[in-house]
Amino acid sequence: MIIASILENQNLEKRIAITPEISKKYSSLGFKVLLPTGYGKHLGIKDEEYEKSGTQISKDEKDILNSANVIVQLGFPSDEKISSLKENQTLVGVLDPYNNEEKIKGLVKKKINVFSLELLPRITRAQSMDILSSQANLAGYKAVIESFAYFEKAIPMMMTAAGTISAAKVLVVGAGVAGLQAIATAKRMGAIVFATDVRMASKEQVESLGGKFLTVEGVENLETEGGYAKEASDDFKKKQEELLSDTLKKIDIVICTALIPGKKAPVIIKDTMIQNMQPGSIIYDLAAIQGGNTAFTEVDKIIDKNGVKIMGDSNILNKLPTSASNLYAKNVFNFVSNLHDKEKNKININLEDEIIEKTLIK
Repeated sequence: MIIASILENQNLEKRIAITPEISKKYSSLGFKVLLPTGYGKHLGIKDEEYEKSGTQISKDEKDILNSANVIVQLGFPSDEKISSLKENQTLVGVLDPYNNEEKIKGLVKKKINVFSLELLPRITRAQSMDILSSQANLAGYKAVIESFAYFEKAIPMMMTAAGTISAAKVLVVGAGVAGLQAIATAKRMGAIVFATDVRMASKEQVESLGGKFLTVEGVENLETEGGYAKEASDDFKKKQEELLSDTLKKIDIVICTALIPGKKAPVIIKDTMIQNMQPGSIIYDLAAIQGGNTAFTEVDKIIDKNGVKIMGDSNILNKLPTSASNLYAKNVFNFVSNLHDKEKNKININLEDEIIEKTLIK
């Protein structure tokens, strides 16, 4: 069995799907690992490190794709590379099935097994494979660091002979994995932290991290069975707007993380709210790539509205590619291990396994 990965488009994606440590683990499962020359060079990983772990290095990506039984990636490969795939191969990645529907249908017609890891069920057995959580955790941390870098005041309260500097006030919109890590990071750095979320289950988690949970009175719990946020009612949206409008007047930094899988991000922070914020405030929008949680978010740009800076990256994890790759590679290894029949040394697509059934695109 050959497992392989090829380089992503480096302009869009700096993470990799196989690290030297994980290559060793694949070898111990009975896989032969095949990678292109310079696969980890941009992260400071030399080909020699892979070769020490038993990896075979090749200059020909087309040959790598043709030889592989299993291909693990991050994003969807280019059309040219996809055309090299053949029947009975298995492709695993974060394949954005909502936006790549036609491309994926084409692969399924060619009898290629396509697994998209965003579709993992939120069950205990899948936690070690949960790429959304591992990557969101890093994204929440980095969003706070990026925001603080642009904020032109000190973050913690400082008492000096010349006077006292007040602690920065941070609001985290959306208390999922990214939001909770943002709360923890901001709190560790001395900020006063507030948070809001449509899921009432988040209140206890926010408060356990030292944040103050802002609640819309009389709200129903807007959480799906899978643990994701769902669309809010018009009544909730109106009450949330009133609460946010009042809160944002005293907030220095806002971290937006509110996303609904497969849909455009909800616009939570409106034009009028931003007008009422203090000049010098920062909004970092982790939902930028899906349209953004603010009225003015633009991907990979810093927008200045009345002295308030609004920013959001197309891929914030490109700023932490080594850490993100380490976690992603482990997630994918755990997923492939679950697919792999050790006795027969082959891929076993057992549709009675909820993890396999939910992630396989049919």
